[in-house]
Amino acid sequence: MVKVILQMYPVLPAENEAERERLRPLGRNADLYNETLHGMDDIVKAADELGLWGVATIEHHFWSEGYEVGPNPGILNAHWASITKNINVGALGYVMSTQDPLKVAEETAIIDHLSRGRYFVGVARGYQSRWTNIIGQHLGAKATLSDGSADDENNRRIFEEGVELLQKAWTQESVRHNGKHWQVPAPYEEGVDWLMSPVTEKMGAPGEIVNGKVHSVSVVPSPYQKPHPQVFMASSASRETIEYGARKGFVPTHFSRLEKAALNGKVYTEVARASGHSVGYGEKQALVRWMEIGETMEDARQRMVKYDLDIFKALTLLLPKGTTQSDDLESFYHNGTDEEWIDFTLKTGLYCIGTLEDVKQQFIEQWKEFPAEYCMIVCHYAQQPKELVIEYLEKFMKHIKPELDKITAEAWENNNIKI
Repeated sequence: MVKVILQMYPVLPAENEAERERLRPLGRNADLYNETLHGMDDIVKAADELGLWGVATIEHHFWSEGYEVGPNPGILNAHWASITKNINVGALGYVMSTQDPLKVAEETAIIDHLSRGRYFVGVARGYQSRWTNIIGQHLGAKATLSDGSADDENNRRIFEEGVELLQKAWTQESVRHNGKHWQVPAPYEEGVDWLMSPVTEKMGAPGEIVNGKVHSVSVVPSPYQKPHPQVFMASSASRETIEYGARKGFVPTHFSRLEKAALNGKVYTEVARASGHSVGYGEKQALVRWMEIGETMEDARQRMVKYDLDIFKALTLLLPKGTTQSDDLESFYHNGTDEEWIDFTLKTGLYCIGTLEDVKQQFIEQWKEFPAEYCMIVCHYAQQPKELVIEYLEKFMKHIKPELDKITAEAWENNNIKI
């Protein structure tokens, strides 16, 4: 069965770029954010009632323009867990090249308990320099587009060590770690003076106190799920990231066109099997897609103009030169027509648009090539009204998901995978 996840973060709405400029900085408009935030509750409750597997949000900071206002996914996850009954909630995800892994372990374990196991955790490396470079400065982390540069390699080392320490904190009664970026305790060899060491030596975790000093720490609470919640991992380009996730048993979320996702999906399956994980092609993997459903194809394209192009155009400026038909991204940003932007957006392969039948057939063709266990749908609420988001979810769950379930069941049966 395909597990459907709605990925959502507040995009504070504006009629057009001129209004966004007039209301600058829209991201700090408290009234609009408050209205948008509480409107998310209706979408989350509807997703729960419709039978979606999960709902997720992101970690992004400093979006003064109002595009991706998601600075603390944990708070939203805890709230969503409190207003739902069955749906899983999660973060996609914590940017571990900027985070304190021990604090992430504590926060996520608490949410896991609050949700009674309806929780999943995502990890990411960070690609937006404005906030990754600032919030990650204490670690020397810089944003990466997986270009193989020195900054990219340093980001990866910080990310992987952070994830290692996170997993230790989740699973070990007492954590001791001597890495390049974190030491537990600090200083590592000397240990930490602790006036309550006689108490901790008798009542704390074994090994915490050595010669009257703290030499390891016990991160509490432990997660509700054992050994820990399912971990998802953002991925768009890097084969090295895919292989890393496969060895770990993480679920990669493929933010890429079908051809790239299918290729990386095969790499994931091969490496996962070689690492002792029994998975079929597509199992424990997520394909990420946006969608616009209209009465006609032209109607769907106009909905893209109204709900998607504003943010998509802005984010495109983060891409390397040569990504668009113009080497000058800024020129294309200012001078590209709506029709040119729609065509470029569709060339990314991330969108399924048209009538309901069009969108259904596009999803079916993609799942025939890549029968992913998870389908992650991203919406640009509240630029896109909540009523329309709910309408799309209803149509997807009623008309599209059953077709994907059939494809996935057949594919996994051929892989001798029990579902």
